Amino acid sequence: MRGVISVMPNRKLELHTTRSWDFTGLSKSKVSSSLQGDVIIGLIDTGAWPESESFNDKNMGSPPTKWKGTCQGDGNFTCNNKLIGARWYNSDKIFDEKDFKSPRDSIGHGSHTASTAAGREVPGTSYYGLANGTARGGVPFARIAIYKVCWLTGCSAADILAAFDDAIADGVDVISVSLGAGGPIEYFEDPIAIGSFHAMKKGILTSNSAGNSGPFPLTVSNYAPWSLTVAASTIDRKFVAKAVLGNGLIFDGIVINSFDLNGASFPLIWGGDAANFSAGSDQGISKYCFPESMNSLLVAGKIVFCEAFLDGSGIMLANGVGTIMTDYEIPTDVAFSFPLPVTLISREDGQKVLDYIKTSEYPIATIQYGETWDDSMAPSVVSFSSRGPSPISPDILKPDITAPGVDILAAWSPVSPPSGADLDTRSVNYNIISGTSMSCPHVSGAAAYIKAAHPDWSPAAIKSALMTTATILDPRKHEDREFAYGSGQINPDKALNPGLVYDASAADYINFLCKQGYNATTLSYITGDNSSSCSGVTPGRGWDLNYPSFSVPVEDGQKINAVFTRTVTNVGSANSTYSLIIYTRSSISITVEPASLSFSAVGEKKNFTVTVTGGPITQQQIESGAIMWTDDAQHVVRSPLVIFNYIPDLLSEDSVPEKKPTFKGANMFHKNRFIRRN
Repeated sequence: MRGVISVMPNRKLELHTTRSWDFTGLSKSKVSSSLQGDVIIGLIDTGAWPESESFNDKNMGSPPTKWKGTCQGDGNFTCNNKLIGARWYNSDKIFDEKDFKSPRDSIGHGSHTASTAAGREVPGTSYYGLANGTARGGVPFARIAIYKVCWLTGCSAADILAAFDDAIADGVDVISVSLGAGGPIEYFEDPIAIGSFHAMKKGILTSNSAGNSGPFPLTVSNYAPWSLTVAASTIDRKFVAKAVLGNGLIFDGIVINSFDLNGASFPLIWGGDAANFSAGSDQGISKYCFPESMNSLLVAGKIVFCEAFLDGSGIMLANGVGTIMTDYEIPTDVAFSFPLPVTLISREDGQKVLDYIKTSEYPIATIQYGETWDDSMAPSVVSFSSRGPSPISPDILKPDITAPGVDILAAWSPVSPPSGADLDTRSVNYNIISGTSMSCPHVSGAAAYIKAAHPDWSPAAIKSALMTTATILDPRKHEDREFAYGSGQINPDKALNPGLVYDASAADYINFLCKQGYNATTLSYITGDNSSSCSGVTPGRGWDLNYPSFSVPVEDGQKINAVFTRTVTNVGSANSTYSLIIYTRSSISITVEPASLSFSAVGEKKNFTVTVTGGPITQQQIESGAIMWTDDAQHVVRSPLVIFNYIPDLLSEDSVPEKKPTFKGANMFHKNRFIRRN
């Protein structure tokens, strides 16, 4: 077929699912509303709810003239000067009965991500009184363009590629993609890697979610070096609901409980004592409170102690008042919401509840309305956030950066149940959810913020600015260190003035791919043309890609020996001199030549070489270091450097599980508030 570069299976991908902007340091914008209004963020997601207050266009003028897009309203969707365009894609022609055949969002995920990136300021927003305040995006006056590719049945690779093509042609400046594959996949088979490469060639940065498969290593997704890979971290608040027993014992649970029982106590029973024998249940089943396993005659009007972390629908179906849940492994760094009063407690506390039930003649309990507590340990990378190293290119450190992705309040689709449970009949305009899907649009908004101030900067320059100015996270709280958080947490204001940037072009990434073993054929699958060639390039390490971080994977038993070449571009003061600071442990040698960089003009480039050496290492946990350039103007240009052992066979096609996965659908809400079916 003329114009067809490659053919790939039409896979299914999965979605990765405000105080947060203040927590990153972006309390008041230093970029004017008019400059923000020149920037367009394209979101490839589940659509949007256009009537949301987060998308109102009050005091916003017409879109910039570069905008070439359209609004496929199809009778039930209207764009404005804020939400300036919308398209929808469904190449499979498969729809759920709850889907809208338009860009309208029936899931909530797309509305949430769009408003997180660039939603207008909406005062007095909360989730049933929790997280009360002003909801806003990072660039409230930036424009939003919606590309709906995800449905209740999933996200098609063909639709994702089509959305990228349209977003590029429409004139967007930043693309935000909070979805990804369920396992490692080569760049030339990955629609997000391919689409983001095409975007990069046109000067458009793509921000991607790292995935929700943590805390296990080698689980990071969207690891292409030309896109920005975002982990998820906590902010300085957490939600707690207390269970109060009739004997006075009180247990705290990390959960979003929006139901108020007004202090009333109810009979408390153990799920194991309420088996639905007629349905084939017994004590060993009903103690977990599975749906249809419960005896409604015994559960009705009571609070039930359940020994499994589920969505609460089993108790709701049996007309229970609420549930106190426990499990062997419960999340302590992220809160979930439920369709009825719930708290989630530790196994040890759960045993105390069970002891009370078994020793009291009339056990009673209540579950209190949720509280908001300060979290002094924040920011910390949340447990579910996928970890590095990259399963495909370990010479590139991934993820790149982290951003708030836990308990984020943002716009929602009022037709989507806020807890995700089908039995939940409530309707909300704003919801609190968690995921790298939530951290990704924070970085998309931060990238748009920089683009508004520096419209001529390349995608690599914007990425570099965000990475080299990031707030350093405490490695004592993260045993996997940079594999959890990359360069650190975004600091959008600092990124406006990074001093130096590591720039890169399409040619640089092509050279990187050639060194990864690509040939003209596989290269064309990514670049979209047959003009690129690997002629004259010998396969080898990817250490000469001009990347803002340094990764040294070492085979077991081998010596540490790596040489990196880098080029920095001056975007600070015209006349400036940068001095070198190196952080490393004594047994590893890091030398940088030259040790000083002097500039006499903005845009001037300087080269330097980094050599890392050390003795043989085996079974070495990640070792962290850093290379920093500082000047008299208080610029600190910091790049993390990591050294770690790896076994090449573990990264090979035959030994990585789900190397070529069937991309999974977006059946989002089981017990996790981030997108699942993984």
